[in-house]
Amino acid sequence: MERRPTIYDVAQAAGVAASTVSRAFARPGRVNAETAAKVFAAAHSLGYRSSSLPGLTTTRTHTIALVVTDITNPFYADIIRGAHEAAGELGYTVLLSHTQEDAQLEREWTERELRGVDGVLLASSRMSDSAIRMMAKQKPVVVLNRRLPEVPNILVDNARGVRRAIEHLTELGHDSVTYVAGPESSWTDGTRWQAMREAAYELDIRLRRVGPCANPTVQAGFARARDVAEQGATAVIAYNDVVAIGVLKGLIRLGLRVPEDVSIIGFDNTLLAEITEPELTTVAAPLHAMGATGVKNLVGMIGGAVPSREPVVMPIKLVVRRSTGQRSRKRTSPALGTTNVPPSASAATSMESGST
Repeated sequence: MERRPTIYDVAQAAGVAASTVSRAFARPGRVNAETAAKVFAAAHSLGYRSSSLPGLTTTRTHTIALVVTDITNPFYADIIRGAHEAAGELGYTVLLSHTQEDAQLEREWTERELRGVDGVLLASSRMSDSAIRMMAKQKPVVVLNRRLPEVPNILVDNARGVRRAIEHLTELGHDSVTYVAGPESSWTDGTRWQAMREAAYELDIRLRRVGPCANPTVQAGFARARDVAEQGATAVIAYNDVVAIGVLKGLIRLGLRVPEDVSIIGFDNTLLAEITEPELTTVAAPLHAMGATGVKNLVGMIGGAVPSREPVVMPIKLVVRRSTGQRSRKRTSPALGTTNVPPSASAATSMESGST
């Protein structure tokens, strides 16, 4: 007869003491999320079951839901890959969905799937705070790119990223920056705009804003290029890489040169940033690690671990490429009357640094 695995087998497989395995199930608050995740994954892989340990039940599906706002956005590729790899290592399957930047669709889909999953990983959620809190009362939830004190969250250091981007532009001689904004419902967009206002005030540069882009795509950035050109902007920071690439292409269509007339910076350091012409300067975050960390923390919570109340903040860095350059005193005049760039849906707004 085949020997049933014991707590000692689980401990050896997880690389921890038997007492740690016991605490992971009986007193999850005494074990950090990553260690608990290792214990539960080892127990699952060995087929360990014990009615005396309440942390494991036969009703689990070993499936987690990963919800992204737009699967066509390359920003999510590394997050999905990191989440998928971590889930596989921990014995879990990922159920992936994208919600088309629609908060109502996101809520309906996620609530419908709650019964079939053990936990939910929300990436850049557009749902209201109250909707996320309600969901977190039903199943373990971890949120990426969104600060919500009552729910475990993983963030990138947006303030530092914005600051480094603006410092780079000022070092190149630019004294004003135009921000091409993302969706109004995006927590990240609001956080970056606030960080830009603070940095602009401290560095004594003028700050303008164009947008929002309700659906932050290349097409949306392309449509905003006219607004940027009409402002006479010499430096642009866009909500993400794809919007930045759209602005870049739109400005070139208008007859402007990048970076000779306008320097452009994106966010996320997606693959597209390297293959566009010129290559895009961008603020890079460890997206693969973010997806993997989100899954590990979520699996730990599923097993009963008590998450930290403080957000996990991922580091960033500025990747300088050829889309930024020294400010030119001789600017090419854009051909605003002869371009096919679509007119913007709303007029650009202008805001002096430090104003409200």
